[in-house]
Amino acid sequence: MRSPHPATVFTPPLHRRAPLAHVAGAVAAIVGRELQRFVQQRGRLVSALVRPLLWLAVFAAGFRHDLGAQPTAPYGAAVDYATYVLPGLMGMVMLFNGMQSSLALVYDREMGLMRLLLTAPLPRPLLLGARLLAAAVLSLVQVAAFLAVAALMGSTLPWQPLAALGGLLALLTSALMLAALGLLLSVTVRQLENFAGAMNFVIFPLYFLSTALYPLWKLQSSGAGWVSAAARLNPFTHAVEWMRFAFHGQSAGASPWIVLGTLVVCFALACWAYDPRRGLGRAGGRGLAG
Repeated sequence: MRSPHPATVFTPPLHRRAPLAHVAGAVAAIVGRELQRFVQQRGRLVSALVRPLLWLAVFAAGFRHDLGAQPTAPYGAAVDYATYVLPGLMGMVMLFNGMQSSLALVYDREMGLMRLLLTAPLPRPLLLGARLLAAAVLSLVQVAAFLAVAALMGSTLPWQPLAALGGLLALLTSALMLAALGLLLSVTVRQLENFAGAMNFVIFPLYFLSTALYPLWKLQSSGAGWVSAAARLNPFTHAVEWMRFAFHGQSAGASPWIVLGTLVVCFALACWAYDPRRGLGRAGGRGLAG
């Protein structure tokens, strides 16, 4: 006899029972889309390389003898400015790409594509993490292209096997941190027209108040105490220093932990803010997800 009250069968949400292959396919699709977009934008790679190569070719010639007058860690001796500045220029490539990825997020939100992405039956952090991974992959591609051209100009990194592995880890983590910063920036920018000002407000303080272009002892010896203090607190400084020390097989102190901490905090805030029920833009009229 059939029961008048059939048993209720609980069906978990799709994202809780999604197989690993489904998750991997979604991540691969998001990353593949960003790579395809990058390939279609032919001038993007050229524009990404112009800034660091111009600095390497022009400014390195002017500062070459000035920096080489004193020993600079981790080199242990007087170092050519082109050698010193190379990790900083790698950071420049990743920083600008992180902001470019932020622009792509703002564009997708304007077009309504972010609503489609964030309403997919998968956890929101996973979807945003896939965008983060895509931005980091693009950063590594652009850094590899920059290093190839820089090698033709006579500037190379040391490639000892163990040190190179540590350097690649520093590169990847720093790229993820800067992509997470761009992800968080995309929350606060409402319209594409406002993006340029917001991007410059982030890029220039991060880059110039760091050790990307000059060591801390130069700032201290010049009497710029507050600039030196700001550089020590700047997470971009620690990203550059981690890369600089890692490729020479030396410990970067607390820099890796500061980079990892900044990555976790920025990504967590971005995931929180991209929830349309709460977040930084709840009162802004238009939902963050669409």
